[in-house]
Amino acid sequence: MAIVIGIAPGAFAQAAPQLQDADQLKARQKISMMESVLESAVANGADSLMRQVRAVMPPDALMLTGAPGARGFRLDGYGVFFDVEVPAFRRTMAYTLRAMVDESGLGAGTAVAQLKTYIATVQDPRTRASLERAMRRLELQVGPVGPVPADATARTQTVGAATVTAQTTVVPAPVIDPILVEDPNAVYTREVSSAIVDAMIENSGPLPVADNEWLMVAARDNIRPDRLVPGDTSNISSIVFRIKGSDLAAFRAGRMTLEEARTHVEVKQF
Repeated sequence: MAIVIGIAPGAFAQAAPQLQDADQLKARQKISMMESVLESAVANGADSLMRQVRAVMPPDALMLTGAPGARGFRLDGYGVFFDVEVPAFRRTMAYTLRAMVDESGLGAGTAVAQLKTYIATVQDPRTRASLERAMRRLELQVGPVGPVPADATARTQTVGAATVTAQTTVVPAPVIDPILVEDPNAVYTREVSSAIVDAMIENSGPLPVADNEWLMVAARDNIRPDRLVPGDTSNISSIVFRIKGSDLAAFRAGRMTLEEARTHVEVKQF
């Protein structure tokens, strides 16, 4: 009995650090998985912007400053914190996009699409007919916009005694978001922010965040001032997102919808 009692405390003392190391390893693995999720969320936001921009720019004209990166940390007494680097738009891209839109007339095409939507709501037949005639004259200048009428895809012409039906395809001009034209960086920030918020809510289940703790993500541009370029005033812009662990638990338990959980995410920009 004396021998057993003397050895037992030493065995427990050795087992405790091993269990602690295993728990830390599992927590680190979960944080690493969330790092990949946040990097993918930033990439998805960038892809969403690129799909919109490709309507007015060549596929290789949009250049971002690198690839996304994320690093996570467990902060005792606070929760889990992630530092996310977001590839930035260089300022020259914004001016290039605006110039290309102006030269191609796509800004006018967007206006035509909005006017056609308004004309469809006009109740007075005479007024609507007058507006439609004016719209057709305008479309001659900027090109057709929107769906092509069914009867506009076929044209008939007579060649000798035969009647030939010619199929014509009219490619509608793309409708461009006015905000994208004026400030593509604002659209980029919106898309990336939305992707990060949804990733925090939907993919944070395995993270060790207690009800009274926080999940925080600080997203910042990865661009740095170029000291070799005189007058380069580039600076780092950061947006901090955080949500309480109790709100995440309520979402996972079905007591809160995704839309409701989004409203519980605190957002601050620096």
